Amino acid sequence: MNSFGRLFRVTIFGESHGDSVGVSIDGCPAGLPLSAEDLLPDLERRKGGMQKGTTPRKEDDLPLFKSGLFNGHATGAPMTILFENNNTRSADYEKQRAVPRPGHADFVAHKKFRGFEDYRGGGHFSGRLTVALVAAGAVAKKLLSAAVSAGSEPGGIAVRAAITEIGGEKDTEKGLQKAIEAKDSVGGIVECRVSGLPAGLGEPFFDSVESVLSHAVFSIPAVRAIEFGTGFAAASMFGSDHNDAIVNDEGETRTNHAGGVVGGITNGNELVFRIAIKPTSSTPREQQTLNWESGKIEAFSVKGRHDLCIALRVPVVLEAVTAIVLADLMLLERRIVPAAG
Repeated sequence: MNSFGRLFRVTIFGESHGDSVGVSIDGCPAGLPLSAEDLLPDLERRKGGMQKGTTPRKEDDLPLFKSGLFNGHATGAPMTILFENNNTRSADYEKQRAVPRPGHADFVAHKKFRGFEDYRGGGHFSGRLTVALVAAGAVAKKLLSAAVSAGSEPGGIAVRAAITEIGGEKDTEKGLQKAIEAKDSVGGIVECRVSGLPAGLGEPFFDSVESVLSHAVFSIPAVRAIEFGTGFAAASMFGSDHNDAIVNDEGETRTNHAGGVVGGITNGNELVFRIAIKPTSSTPREQQTLNWESGKIEAFSVKGRHDLCIALRVPVVLEAVTAIVLADLMLLERRIVPAAG
């Protein structure tokens, strides 16, 4: 439900307009050097209001460690981190309570939780909770920097994600401008690349690297699809073209159509995958939807503070969930040795 991982286990909690959102991390090895400052760079990257096309809602997002940290090191006990919600405008959602937003979780949440859900700002379904994922991901990145694997030096694992297109445009500024002129929202594609991974991570069949990553990635609101390596393009290739020729006994390949994973297991090459992010459901453009109080279909547009393009804020979140997955896999393989201090 709200937890993920086997050894490095992450649980997120809170609502968009509640007192706070947060994360509890169980399984972080004792001795990992850690401070609030280690989380700040990624938390800054996730914030809204930092670039054109993102929500003007601004939160300080200062991590409050409530447990699991002592004298600058992880204690080995569950680590709880809170983020206060101080910049909320709940009245915006009171007005639209009877009109579930098309494409949003409003309707299904109302059905599943029988009207008891916190609907303000999307409640527990809000992208606000990605701040908790980013915090956990920052801890996971520190663990990966302590990873020791055959043939690699500590700190050799790097996770990087970037937007490759917005609204079908490789020129992301052009794609964003199209949405601004249309007074509508727009989607995009984000690519993630991981270097320095050892061969051998992942378990067939149900815990393949692709399976576990996909499970985690779809926890990010607005993700609609994922592909690894050449992805759907592989369907139009010949096998002789798609196969990656192995060039040495470390498993390095001449090409990387597989995206670093074969048989569900990492092969030592760069891990490469992409995700598709849908347009923001909350759009000022007028739409038709059901008013469940009147039972009638009516014109509707969303007011309030929302991202024009969610994809703009996804790269750091994608890095976070990827790091969480890889930290868990590395711990399962006993390839992480936390620094002594």
